[in-house]
Amino acid sequence: MGLFGFEGDNAREKVVVLLTMCFALAMAMLDNTVVNVALPKISEKLGAGVSGLQWIVDGYVLAFASLLLTGGILGDRYGRKKMFLTGLAVFTLSSLGCGLSHSTGQLIGFRAIQGIGAALLMPGTLSIITVTFPPQERAKAIGLWAGVSGLALALGPTVGGLMVEHLGWQSVFFLNVPIGLVAFLIGSRTVRESVSEEERQLDVPGLVLGTSMLFCATYGLIEANQRHRRWSAR
Repeated sequence: MGLFGFEGDNAREKVVVLLTMCFALAMAMLDNTVVNVALPKISEKLGAGVSGLQWIVDGYVLAFASLLLTGGILGDRYGRKKMFLTGLAVFTLSSLGCGLSHSTGQLIGFRAIQGIGAALLMPGTLSIITVTFPPQERAKAIGLWAGVSGLALALGPTVGGLMVEHLGWQSVFFLNVPIGLVAFLIGSRTVRESVSEEERQLDVPGLVLGTSMLFCATYGLIEANQRHRRWSAR
């Protein structure tokens, strides 16, 4: 029996790739929930209001949801490893920027960039696993990948709460920096480049329209709480 049940001469290499993808995925998934428990401290330290706190959360989700499919297409066309490492670098650097932010506006901006990085790296994690493992081992690898995703979402509030209480709100962002650096170094050495055999077209007008619609809907839902009097007066 090979390492973690995977067979072949390159079993160790496959496991390293799988663990790298899982760590990168966990890092991105944690940011969906871990920031929520830090919002009271962020409000206290940065003076963020209700709408500001909502934008801190939704700025990440908006960028991530808008560009997720685009990130997958870019990886298929221009290289899955290239897009994964690009997204990982963007996510790691923007996490550092989030932790160093001194105003609500700065934090919202870096959170949006974080979402862009997550949208580039997350599709690559699954695509890279798919091309790394043969069909008979692929289901097991994807199962572990999905399990890590669920575990990260479940542990987010607990981990975030402990870190905010003992290390400050910045720690929930600084945690991503060493994980991202290690994943980038390992991924750049072990992951093999691959592209899709089927050419996929990037729908730029659809991307712009869809992102604009999501932004307008999000803006209306967030800002209506403070601007409803002004709107109703008109």
